[in-house]
Amino acid sequence: MRVSIIGATGYAGAELLRLLYEHPQADVVHITSESHTGEKISSIYPHLRGIYDEELESMKDIVRIGRDSDFVFIGLPHGHAMAAGKALEGEKTRIIDLGADYRFADTSVYEAWYKVKHTHKDAERVYGLAELNREAIRGAKIIGNAGCYTTASILALAPLAKSRLVDMTSIVVDAKSGVSGAGRSAKQANLLPELYDSFKAYGVATHRHTPEIEQAMADLSGEACILSFTPHLVPMSRGILATCYARLKEGVEPNMVDAAYETMYGEEYFVRLLGRGGYPATKAVRGSNFCDIGWHIDERTHRVVVLSAIDNLVKGAAGQAVQNFNIACGFDEKLGLDHIAVYP
Repeated sequence: MRVSIIGATGYAGAELLRLLYEHPQADVVHITSESHTGEKISSIYPHLRGIYDEELESMKDIVRIGRDSDFVFIGLPHGHAMAAGKALEGEKTRIIDLGADYRFADTSVYEAWYKVKHTHKDAERVYGLAELNREAIRGAKIIGNAGCYTTASILALAPLAKSRLVDMTSIVVDAKSGVSGAGRSAKQANLLPELYDSFKAYGVATHRHTPEIEQAMADLSGEACILSFTPHLVPMSRGILATCYARLKEGVEPNMVDAAYETMYGEEYFVRLLGRGGYPATKAVRGSNFCDIGWHIDERTHRVVVLSAIDNLVKGAAGQAVQNFNIACGFDEKLGLDHIAVYP
């Protein structure tokens, strides 16, 4: 399959190049960057020297790039992918957007949280979280890749919502991410002297991944969901650990929680269940497409506490995109992704 990457110089774009290099059915034909047009990608990312030495193109002729590609991966900030998607609407090429433009069924929710007018409201799109929407992804024209925090949080909570074991108004998500999740642009708050030996919250009650998690919870449970989500920044480059809390409904026993996870994920390769009492760690998934999940029952408060760990650049971005690509193409989902985590 001929694939192109629009916005290849972001961390997710570079991670896509790393994964697609080892994919036996993917041939990268175009890579773009508006800020580095004409430069070699290997001059920006030295780990790609001798592997990808191609020059970066401009995406201005997106129709030509689309016509030359079976799939276009878009790694642009929100608000930009929908313009590319609209331009390619009449073409055969399929789109996997790593941003937020195609994640929401209701574009008014997107507009409210992202403060951008949606210009491709009628696009035929599917939410790209493989373990939830596998069948819909197979034939999708546009796949809105799930966000990083949302992947960790939704996978952690999905069995509870699907089996209706928890009060959907009681969910609290407390998540921590490595700094690569903030992107590659220079920001004072992300400088080493600011981050080192520090740990802080941000985006309290305002983070844009909140409605994305709520959308998935409502779809799974059939009930409206309003939750509290607080992200934190930790001084590491990769990884997300999400700690999710919810109040169990009356009559729910611990074995029912165990069964919900086994039923939903027992056959899933990329979701590894550590079971009741398990403690996932970001180091155990670093560089891999795995999501590790463990859960605990607090009988005193009648709450369940679910922990999940992912690599935000792999399962939370590029790896998820490749997994969606594999599903859409009818390939084995593990193709190009069957990597053991980098440890220690």
